[in-house]
Amino acid sequence: MPLSDADQALLLRAVALAEQSIGLSDPNPRVGCVLHTAGGQLAGEGFTQQAGGPHAEVMALRAAAAQGAPLAGGTAWVSLEPCAHHGRTPPCADALIAAGLSRVVVALGDPYPQVAGRGVQRLRAAGITVDVAGAGPARQAAQALNIGFLSRVLRGRPWLRLKVAASLDGRTALPDGRSQWITGPAARQDGHAWRRRAGAVLTGIGTVLADDPRLDVRLVPTQLQPLRVVVDSAFATPPAARLLQEPGRVLVVGAQDQPARMASLRAAGAEVLLLPGADGRVDLPQLLQRLAANGVGELHVEAGAVLMRRSLAPTWSTSCWSTPRPGCWVRAGAWLRCQNCPRWMRPWASTSRIANASAPTCGCWCGGRVPTPSCTARHLPPWPDGRPALHHPAAAAQRPPAQPG
Repeated sequence: MPLSDADQALLLRAVALAEQSIGLSDPNPRVGCVLHTAGGQLAGEGFTQQAGGPHAEVMALRAAAAQGAPLAGGTAWVSLEPCAHHGRTPPCADALIAAGLSRVVVALGDPYPQVAGRGVQRLRAAGITVDVAGAGPARQAAQALNIGFLSRVLRGRPWLRLKVAASLDGRTALPDGRSQWITGPAARQDGHAWRRRAGAVLTGIGTVLADDPRLDVRLVPTQLQPLRVVVDSAFATPPAARLLQEPGRVLVVGAQDQPARMASLRAAGAEVLLLPGADGRVDLPQLLQRLAANGVGELHVEAGAVLMRRSLAPTWSTSCWSTPRPGCWVRAGAWLRCQNCPRWMRPWASTSRIANASAPTCGCWCGGRVPTPSCTARHLPPWPDGRPALHHPAAAAQRPPAQPG
């Protein structure tokens, strides 16, 4: 039976609570819980804390106990199936049973092998009615929030997200190499928010040598810092590189055995990993599996053209987005595509004029603006259970014709 609108709304509330676990609960999934009394009054809410800390259900039960709310005969709305195993904490399913609830509504089943339906079974065996959401906004929101956890459990690799700061015609730098800043402060803050979501941030040695980035989270609040990973075949990362500074851990992955350089990086506080591939470069698919095995669910890639190109290989890319800025650079004479129609155009002949203007209209009947490319994603095959892969809503960008009319 489909869930009621009220159930959907309360599951979405649970997902909203779970968003507060971003930058806090990794590698555990982000979960939220809402409790009501038998009379339909709000009793308590909670979200999952740091790994080893209380889960969402326990936090909500504590909130209900703090205000003396009676839970016998009440209902819980949970964004992910309650766990049924002893890990760092006792089973949440047992805590809900002990509270005397009569109904539990779940937005999404937990595919983790030690749960995988056992939480629902345990609740039903205790006489509790359990309803699991089908296709709809609550399930979709719960999937999107835990996309990294789902990818790690179901596919054995992180969910990749490629971040590109690009000009209107897809360039990441001017011909002389200047690239700061293509975007503005709001885009940079948004980029830090995506870093906060990730278990690791990946870059290449070219970016380290050219830009000396820090790649930590600074512009948004966070409890955790992502692991910073450098793909560096020859272990050429300077020991004085800024990303080797605290906060957070750093992993430098190479393909050539360089004992002296590896020792210098270890002395600077980095972890090193030798992972050669058949082509003499770092084995990227193997690196993904290693990261997933160590709890990385979302992998955020900020790199140059070489590593980005490898990241877009259909065998392991997931999604990407760019952050174009109205009035940003565009190569003179570039063909741009309208957002709303198939028309291609050359807006102006001068880079400087583009730099001082907002996105121009394409000049045709649709009145669309040209363009604000948001994604050039390549999408992965479906999940193992047959569900379609979640991806960025924007379709892959089409290439202009060889000789536009």
